[in-house]
Amino acid sequence: MTGPLLRFESVSKSFPGVRALQDVNLEVQCGSIHALMGENGAGKSTLLKVLSGVYRPDAGRVVIAGEPKSFRSTADAIREGVSVIYQELQLVPQLSVEENLFLGHLPSRYGFVSRRTLHERARRQLESLGEKIAPSTKVDRLPIAQRQMVEIAKALTHNARVIAFDEPTSSISAQETARLFGVIRELRKQGKAILYVSHRMDEIYEICDAATVLRDGKHVETFPTLAGLSRDTLVQRMVGRSITDIFGYSPRPLGAETLSVNGLFGPGLTAPATFSVRAGEILGFFGLVGAGRTELLKLLSGATSRSAGTITVEGRPVSAPSPRQAIRQGIVLCVEDRKKEGIIPVRSVQENINISGRRHFSPLGMIISPARERDNAKRYIDRLSVRTPSAAQLIKNLSGGNQQKAILARWLCENPKVILLDEPTRGIDVGAKSEIYRIMYGLASAGAAVVVVSSELPEVMGICDRIAVMRSGRIVGTFDRADATQETLVSLALPVVENRAPVSASDGERG
Repeated sequence: MTGPLLRFESVSKSFPGVRALQDVNLEVQCGSIHALMGENGAGKSTLLKVLSGVYRPDAGRVVIAGEPKSFRSTADAIREGVSVIYQELQLVPQLSVEENLFLGHLPSRYGFVSRRTLHERARRQLESLGEKIAPSTKVDRLPIAQRQMVEIAKALTHNARVIAFDEPTSSISAQETARLFGVIRELRKQGKAILYVSHRMDEIYEICDAATVLRDGKHVETFPTLAGLSRDTLVQRMVGRSITDIFGYSPRPLGAETLSVNGLFGPGLTAPATFSVRAGEILGFFGLVGAGRTELLKLLSGATSRSAGTITVEGRPVSAPSPRQAIRQGIVLCVEDRKKEGIIPVRSVQENINISGRRHFSPLGMIISPARERDNAKRYIDRLSVRTPSAAQLIKNLSGGNQQKAILARWLCENPKVILLDEPTRGIDVGAKSEIYRIMYGLASAGAAVVVVSSELPEVMGICDRIAVMRSGRIVGTFDRADATQETLVSLALPVVENRAPVSASDGERG
């Protein structure tokens, strides 16, 4: 067919205290990749959940191939040829990859699951994405990047005609992204209607044919082509204001050495790590997915036990046998996977903010003070501009950017000396990124030592005072901001056959 394969007609959806969508109209053409743009909280995820049958609209309708549809469940949507690949993964960790891929439509023979057929189909599906994951592997044994690829493979098993991707590249490598884009382009050739959600502008301009912008649950504008459309225009439509410099970096005075790491070694590292961070300094760690950056932060925070090395904060040794002890000694960690390790989804924003610091608001350390906790939550909700109807709202109902700000609020309550941030802007829009950077600069200006892990090279170069590069579980170079170039950082991050000695800008080997 030609023309729109998917239409949203005057779709509206409200929740208690929130108008998530208001009279949204949108068309996606057959054989087109259509970007869905907007800040966190703009209504993108709600619209995708209406499409997938998770939510039923309060008004309006979804039309597929000219026929109005009323989905009562995700199963209804799948039967009508709709697949949605969410940023927050929808996998069953305890099951194998092959079982996750075909969950709900397992191949059977004489009433029993055909393991041989299941294994072969899963293998072919994974290979179509260039993945060499063993189909029998349990999902909870995979790193987050491979889980993301499994999620994508799962959606493609349904042979859908309408496919939506929600931040599909947020946790995968550049190589995996290139393979995914190849798959998406092939789906376009097959005449699929594809909705693509991403906050990475480079991706939008590389892969998408058209774009629609939502803001505050309303349709702002649709651009039928991206040719000649400037990024500044697109950002202005998204956030309602011009953001000329998203990073907003400015140098700040640095104090004495706050964090000192010497010979740190443990799971995920292939060589001992030694580095330091001064008060007021932001040190970035750049590298490919699997380079060992997350594992390093977990060793620093006590989430993983170290087998060697020392950590000191302001000259005092840190034992950190557990995250609790690390927090008490001034080290806090914002984890990469917000949904799995960062938030308690079924509890309120207030509880998520206060969960670590309740001892500060409990008389005699035994009795919870609701009034103090309400006051503390309100103070940080206002301070960090957390967009929520109230402190009592379940945190799972907030956008990713606002969940991240609530997690940061939790750690600000602790007045940390060292804050570790693992992919702090993953899946966050350009406006919220700017706000997260402002919070980070505020922490550094207040004297904290800030360590940031990011897979986005422009981000690392835009916000950090120094940049360390990791490759294959070891630090292979450290550079001052002024000496770091994209070419040097990328070349160090890429795998090499021969061993290369670590380089350091402080040793005169500058990029």
